Amino acid sequence: MSTPEAAARQPLRTGADAGAPSRLERMVDWPVWDSWIVKIVATVFAVTMLYFVFTVPLVFEQQLIFATACFVVAMLFRRLQGNYTTLVMIMLSVVASGRYMFWRLTTTTHWEHPLDMAWGLLLVFAEVYSTLVLLLGYFQTAWPLKRQPMPLPRSRADWPTVDVFIPTYNEPLSVVKPTIFAALALDYPTDKLSIHVLDDGRRPEFKAFCEEVGVNWTIRTNNFHAKAGNINAALKITHGEYMAIFDCDHIPTRSFLQIGLGWFLRDKLLSLLQTPHHFFSADPFERNLGTFRKVPNEGELFYGLVQDGNDLWNATFFCGSCALLRRTMVEEIGGIAVETVTEDAHTALKLHGLGYTTAYLAIPQAAGLATESLSGHIGQRIRWARGMTQIFRIDNPLTKKGLKLGQRLCYLNGMMHFFYGIPRLVFLTAPLSYLLFGAHVIEAAAASIAIYAMPHMMHASITNSRMQRQFRHSFWAEVYESVLASYITAPTLLALINPKLGKFNVTAKGGQIEKDYFDWSISRPYLFLLLLNLLGFVVGVVHIGLNWHVRSEVNTTLLNLAWTGYNMLILGASVAAASERRQIRAVHRVAMVMPVMLKFSTGRTLACKTIDYSEGGVGVALPEQLQVPLHEKVRVSLFRGDEEYTFPATVSFSAPGRVGLRFESMSREQEYEFVKTTFARADAWTGWAEGRQQDTPLRGLSHVLLVGARGIAGLFEHLYHDVRVAMKPRAVDAKKRETKKS
Repeated sequence: MSTPEAAARQPLRTGADAGAPSRLERMVDWPVWDSWIVKIVATVFAVTMLYFVFTVPLVFEQQLIFATACFVVAMLFRRLQGNYTTLVMIMLSVVASGRYMFWRLTTTTHWEHPLDMAWGLLLVFAEVYSTLVLLLGYFQTAWPLKRQPMPLPRSRADWPTVDVFIPTYNEPLSVVKPTIFAALALDYPTDKLSIHVLDDGRRPEFKAFCEEVGVNWTIRTNNFHAKAGNINAALKITHGEYMAIFDCDHIPTRSFLQIGLGWFLRDKLLSLLQTPHHFFSADPFERNLGTFRKVPNEGELFYGLVQDGNDLWNATFFCGSCALLRRTMVEEIGGIAVETVTEDAHTALKLHGLGYTTAYLAIPQAAGLATESLSGHIGQRIRWARGMTQIFRIDNPLTKKGLKLGQRLCYLNGMMHFFYGIPRLVFLTAPLSYLLFGAHVIEAAAASIAIYAMPHMMHASITNSRMQRQFRHSFWAEVYESVLASYITAPTLLALINPKLGKFNVTAKGGQIEKDYFDWSISRPYLFLLLLNLLGFVVGVVHIGLNWHVRSEVNTTLLNLAWTGYNMLILGASVAAASERRQIRAVHRVAMVMPVMLKFSTGRTLACKTIDYSEGGVGVALPEQLQVPLHEKVRVSLFRGDEEYTFPATVSFSAPGRVGLRFESMSREQEYEFVKTTFARADAWTGWAEGRQQDTPLRGLSHVLLVGARGIAGLFEHLYHDVRVAMKPRAVDAKKRETKKS
């Protein structure tokens, strides 16, 4: 008889997988597979067959035919639907990667010179790392659980008590207010709900506001252990059966508790339920590269696919916000973990070590602000990388007691991910070893490298595109990693040597960028690498001109030139990300269509739909291309179910069929009502990716290369502009000196 938590982890058939099971699915469900003897025999047989597939020697023509046949099969399967088809594509990718790595490690590592060996070993390390992460990623995300909400009991009297924690330190009240209002708007019995603003800044204006709206202003006498210590201090003075944690800028929807708590009542071992971190403002990549809501942002892969895949293996990570936790189990592990700067993931690891379960609902039930600047974004990622490395050192999931194999592998991949700094830098510079120094890092002919390496890369590309297309477009990971690689390498290595090095830093939110500018400081590593690759490219072209009659030299040089050209465009996209765009809005607009009623001073009423909204106003689509005079006073009615809420506004923008309304001064009650009818709507974030173009590898590659080319062109524009600005004061001074002389 299956337990509730085991039943929860059974794969759900949705969409094309729904309906009657296929013949393959019926075969997979045979009871015979539950036998340990059958499992062992099947595993030994599979490993043996893979060994022979990886190692059997083939001449060039045979390898070409085999690789072509496998790729054709993968392309045919790519058109089919279903998770079992995905597993076939994964296996074909594993075969291609296995053959490449076996060939690479046994045939191409016989170096003649020390320089060749030094560069060669670095490249081998980078490739082994990337292949291992690829395989772990397949394991982690091959079958997302796609868990659905579990309803609470019909009688509200049977619902549990909940403490809502909103930790804050130095964020302005304007950032925290919407979160507090949304917490007050949670659709939950007030006698079973207690809201606590955990103010580590101990600010009088926060105290006054909390008293005014009727929530608890909770403080402590010190700031030990930052956010984790803040929550642990609150645990000692609160008593709810469960706690919901929201970062101070993460605004929950009204349905958050009702959607999440049901699983705790079904699974008595459930300690944590995590929901996605969703952001309604553009992060630095999205704003600077113009990809907001067109290309999935850096975090969507983790919250859209990886966490859902973790859920199948009972390995969901706690992410510090937008989560529910069972108090007794958190107290059993001593509270939120304080030993590392990624207290959230470490807390989940401790809970898993005691045999407790975790869950993930891939339904956005809260939304917040992304980091404003690239430097702030990099600082946040450095903390994450250092924290995961600290966990790897002091509480290694490979050796920790109480974990199952699937959990160990999911945690291992999560931690190994942040070691990509050195491999990414190796890939960005490896072809230069030949172009600038003549080092042969791969002891093989260019044609042999292509016939083994290309299938490995192409299978990985189409397989990941199939699995990730909703959450990560092809080749964008290389842009993100190239931007961060130079910055996370040192912190991860230092944390690996000494986990106690470094300190916790708070990610600033709610800031502004007054004008466009190029961040020359943060972009130094990319500029240096770009110039280095440009130098290598020029040297390579000259080398071909001098050795055009030596076919082997020309082929090897062309291969390295193609690699260098690709690296230059990736670095161009990295440079483009450092071109900060103006962001002067104190509040961010959220695109959303919902009913709205406009009431004019003439008595006329118009039923319309919104285009977008923000804390400061709302954009409205007018019927029949109507136009409204500027500065006209309007009453705006928004709806929450059958309830109508009215707000005073002035027309600040007007065009045929469209009007922008700026809210006039609102009372506390009206501010609360506005958050209830907008940010806290149950459906506020569910259709965020609608209309986004699906990924294909070629489309993703062309987009990344185009962005890279624009980044390189934009670099010269910024250089010209900044040199002119720098020279202008000198010209003025020179003119003044000329005037004095005359």
